[in-house]
Amino acid sequence: MNGAALSTPTARAADPDTGLVRRIIFASSLGTLVEWYDFYLYGSLAVFFGDLFFPPGNERAALLASLAIFGAGFGVRPLGALVFGALGDLVGRKYTFLLTIVTMGLSTALIGFLPTYASIGLWAPILLVSLRLLQGLALGGEYGGAATYVAEHVPDSSRGYYTSYIQTTATIGFFLSLAVIGGTRLGFGADAFRAWGWRVPFVVSVALLGVSLYVRLRMQESPLFVRLKADGRVAKNPLRESFGNRTNLKYVLLALFGATAGQGVVWYTAQFYVLTFLQTPLNLDWQLAYTLVAIALAIATPLFVFFGSLSDRIGRKKVMMTGFALAGLTTIPLFYAIQQLANPTMAAQVTSLPLGAATGVVACVTLLMTYVTMTYGPIAAFLVELFPTSIRYTSMSLPYHVGNGWFGGFLPLIATAATTSATMQEIFGAWVVFTGLIYPVAICIVTLVVGSLFIDETKDHKIDTPIHGG
Repeated sequence: MNGAALSTPTARAADPDTGLVRRIIFASSLGTLVEWYDFYLYGSLAVFFGDLFFPPGNERAALLASLAIFGAGFGVRPLGALVFGALGDLVGRKYTFLLTIVTMGLSTALIGFLPTYASIGLWAPILLVSLRLLQGLALGGEYGGAATYVAEHVPDSSRGYYTSYIQTTATIGFFLSLAVIGGTRLGFGADAFRAWGWRVPFVVSVALLGVSLYVRLRMQESPLFVRLKADGRVAKNPLRESFGNRTNLKYVLLALFGATAGQGVVWYTAQFYVLTFLQTPLNLDWQLAYTLVAIALAIATPLFVFFGSLSDRIGRKKVMMTGFALAGLTTIPLFYAIQQLANPTMAAQVTSLPLGAATGVVACVTLLMTYVTMTYGPIAAFLVELFPTSIRYTSMSLPYHVGNGWFGGFLPLIATAATTSATMQEIFGAWVVFTGLIYPVAICIVTLVVGSLFIDETKDHKIDTPIHGG
């Protein structure tokens, strides 16, 4: 990778009005937060959904099927990245992510009205899969649009800081989904929630969609795209120009294997798999598990902005690679510590923990989430700096959603399949509960090696100039 090409000098535009930047960040972040909330509702209820939408009689098969549908939404995210990314590079950032948020909001709300397996049999999982695929397509276009839109409005010197606010929305959306689900379960009671209360968090997304849509309709198009359009330099075929050009394709592959694949597994290990791990196999009561994870989320979320800002000073690469190294070295020991603190025997259900043990679990989960903030906080700035304006939306969206959608999104399914496998149980015995971590640790190490050896620093690249070199 040609490091000199990334620092092509150009006259920097005057810094935009602070109030305008805040409105841009608020509008972009609000919509992205709503999309993550919508998308992760299913993830938060994946264990619960097995009994609702699949044939009774085989709990393990139902759980794996539920997690597979969760993964299916991630599986189509790269397709959404291609479709909406190309659209965003052709017609503009604003209108494209208006379309993505409408698609996400409506498909999420419809999940709240789905009949269960007891009512319509196999049509229940078929319809659920269809709506999850629509969610995945919409999310595939959302992130790249929001990150690109913010990055093209802010100064080069503080791009990591400003785009890191977009990065907080995934965690806040996850946190919001936990809060709404937890509040609904407590408010309605176990029986009512199982019968119909689970639908409420999905239907609530209609109101969130209305607010976000109103805010986004008032936004203006990105100034860099407006200038590109005025100069007649809009890409005629963003897909071909993104992936048919050897130089740009090289950057796409480096972004995937040197950044987003590892970031994806770090993210989903710390925020999703840890929640599954606490409930199965550690057998913690769901309220206790949700509370411990929510506390850790609240503690760690501000670190997205901290590490995004830090990357403006010392570089994206140093921050992200340090996060990958720490995650690769300490993920398994931290999960072991969580098991020893929470339920060493993994026998009877745990409904409460001593203060010391609970604090220890929160500390371990917070450390795992700190690695998320180190790898995820600077990554939006890193990705937009790799690609020229004319094909930025398309080029950055694909590696992001392959890394997160495929490498990260299928992690809960792969990890659960490993820990419940009879073969793995025979080989590892009591240690089988940690075999699900082999996959994310291996991907993290590969990303660390590729990123350290082949990716140069990007923070000084001026995003309104093309990338040169081969």
